[in-house]
Amino acid sequence: MTDIPKIAQKAPYPVEVEAGKSYFWCACGQSKNQPFCDGSHKGTSFTPVKVTAEVGKKMFFCGCKASAKAPFCDGSHSRL
Repeated sequence: MTDIPKIAQKAPYPVEVEAGKSYFWCACGQSKNQPFCDGSHKGTSFTPVKVTAEVGKKMFFCGCKASAKAPFCDGSHSRL
């Protein structure tokens, strides 16, 4: 049985990332620190997705957990 992620929100999370810093995107939707992992996936089949920012800029992290381009938003939330 495959775990189904919880929809954290039906919109992306805009985040100003820092160049050279690593971020861990929550794939399960259970984190209280959305869009980032807080370890809530323990005991599930989910693992966070590591992203290391090459440059400082605004990035849009998926909030619905249905993006085909995870960890980034691809507009999938508009079809939920």
